Amino acid sequence: MSTLHLDAEALYTELAAGVRALLRPDAALVGVWSGGAWLAERLQRELGLPGEHGVISSALHRDDFGQRGMSAGADHTRLPFEVEGRHILLIDDVLYTGRTTRAVINELFDFGRPASVTLAVLVDRGGRELPIQPAFSAARIHVPAGQRLSLARSDAGRFTFDIKTIAL
Repeated sequence: MSTLHLDAEALYTELAAGVRALLRPDAALVGVWSGGAWLAERLQRELGLPGEHGVISSALHRDDFGQRGMSAGADHTRLPFEVEGRHILLIDDVLYTGRTTRAVINELFDFGRPASVTLAVLVDRGGRELPIQPAFSAARIHVPAGQRLSLARSDAGRFTFDIKTIAL
């Protein structure tokens, strides 16, 4: 079995360039809890965007809520701006089935009707179960179904990836 090696910092640089190209003057960054929130926080700062980024949790709108229960990120939605009529640039670390994206879009609409929602991700690992496609992904890779890819952040704010084997 080959080991997957991804340079999260190099991919972040690609993501920043992709997000810069997608930005509209009235856009707001919203990061998906937790890896996407870390990315949005750093992008907001490094791209010199005015205001604050938002953070959104998928916990309350997941279609597997009955199996997973309340997650640690359930109360982490924070949108410090008006959603109604706003162009939202949704940021996530890893796109897989599309179910988290669907859930956070439902959560977003609880706060108002945005003018548009555009998705940018650090890594698209394929395996979609819903018709969700990012406008930008820094990398498209294959990760076996029995492995989970997640973003990690050091105390210094540097990104790395964790790859774990999970029970199917």
